[in-house]
Amino acid sequence: MRILGVNAVFHDPAAALVVDGEVVFAAEEERFSRRKHGKRPVPYSTWELPELAIRHALAAGGLRPEDLDLVGYSYDPSLVLPASELDLGDPDDAIRTRYAERAPEALATALPGLDPAKVRFVPHHVAHAASAALASPEAAREGGCSVLTVDGRGERVSALAGRYRGGSLEVLASQQLPHSLGLLYESLTAHLGFLHSSDEYKVMALASYGKPRFADELAEFVHATGDGGFVAQAPDWSRWAPRLLDGEQWDPRRDTDQADLAASVQEVLERTLVDVATWLHARTGDRVLAMAGGTALNCVANSRIWRESPFEEVFVQPAAGDSGTALGAALQLAADAGEALVPMHDAALGRGWDDEELAGWLRTARVPFTTPADLAAEVADVLAADGVVAWFDGRAEFGPRALGHRSLMAHPGRKENLERLNDVKGREQFRPVAPMVLAERARDIFSGGPFPSPYMLFVHDVAPGWRERIPAVTHVDGTARIQTIDDERTPKVAALLRAFEQRTGLPVVVNTSLNTAGRPMVDDPRDALELFGSAPVDVLVLGPHLVRRAAFFAQAGA
Repeated sequence: MRILGVNAVFHDPAAALVVDGEVVFAAEEERFSRRKHGKRPVPYSTWELPELAIRHALAAGGLRPEDLDLVGYSYDPSLVLPASELDLGDPDDAIRTRYAERAPEALATALPGLDPAKVRFVPHHVAHAASAALASPEAAREGGCSVLTVDGRGERVSALAGRYRGGSLEVLASQQLPHSLGLLYESLTAHLGFLHSSDEYKVMALASYGKPRFADELAEFVHATGDGGFVAQAPDWSRWAPRLLDGEQWDPRRDTDQADLAASVQEVLERTLVDVATWLHARTGDRVLAMAGGTALNCVANSRIWRESPFEEVFVQPAAGDSGTALGAALQLAADAGEALVPMHDAALGRGWDDEELAGWLRTARVPFTTPADLAAEVADVLAADGVVAWFDGRAEFGPRALGHRSLMAHPGRKENLERLNDVKGREQFRPVAPMVLAERARDIFSGGPFPSPYMLFVHDVAPGWRERIPAVTHVDGTARIQTIDDERTPKVAALLRAFEQRTGLPVVVNTSLNTAGRPMVDDPRDALELFGSAPVDVLVLGPHLVRRAAFFAQAGA
């Protein structure tokens, strides 16, 4: 069967294509529209469909709209309760629901030839759950798993705890709105001067600079209830720390209360999630927990669940946010149809170009380039000499993490490279950058998290003897959000890491996303060339081809 999945209701609109049980394509609309997060999560934007992502998905499968057997839309408007029953006092739900109800006709209009009767509504948190459990290699190996999804909100719930067996979901608990860990964190994000539904990861980074001295007080407002649910409603944050204005920079010398508040909320969030996961394990006894929902992008909390809950293995969907519901909707419909599903072994599910196509882009742009016989050696020389490398190779990643396909790389042994890369990207200086590490060397350097960790969704402790050796990727609290690299998923990056270790003795390279602040990760070669031309990057790698900044600008000035 040929099944398209679509996420469109809140933010991070996306499309995914599953053919005969295998994921053929998945990507966020932002990669093509170049609009961060695709759109803002306001009810009037519900009508906006990820039309560009959908067209690229169909092209990847060689399909026309009329060839599709089913379309999964990751929201079921029939489940939405009136605002009065939710005690939200929010009439926006009526607007959102009205647009969502018309999704079949809107999709048919956007995709001439599509029969609107083929569109199926998949509940938001079911789509989240399917994106994790039905894609998990660990769950496939076990024949099923427990699943936990936590985010801001779906139709009427903000979390789901359950169990998958044979493609079928048994819901064991769900948390009714208005209680929501995701909305709680969003509220704190806005209070600290960041953009909610966008900058929550900044709050997680900020928390490392503070002490959770307000956690016991906050536990009154945020705690598990012992039945698979929790209490979580945002209090008046000003009780603990003054509000920072939008765009106001956090100052570690001045704004200690804000950092302590972030640390305190992070602490009660983690406690609550561990308690819910422990409750779930007591109900299922499973070895494996699969997780999704925007809160599952909180890698600090994920690591604590892995360490403190009874589950032996934890799989987090790389596109855990709302974009992943496009994939989950398609996978759930495939499972419901009895399709044999192929587990997700890689997040490289977006667009890609072959070597000659990439060379064609460079020739069209009249950019001088070489195609080295030993690309890894040449790039390792640049990194060892403290150069910054823009790395564009293979298919784009699905989800918010750069995983060796659209990455900025640098030397981890120079502490000043953290500030340097944040300047290149235009980011706040308190934000960390992450290490890539060879999978076979990871245990020598890191601990306190699962191995392998290919998707940068857990934090690990950096061994004391290594913290001074790789200071650029060691966060203020002595941790790092690692990505383990192996020859199966990213052979070129593995070769680069080995070459870099030969030159420096370090099997680690700095990895951060190939973009600048406020813009999506680069997706196509033009995006990469634009960034290379405007940011202080020494070398651009496009597949097997290499562009040096000196040669690039020497020609431009000729």
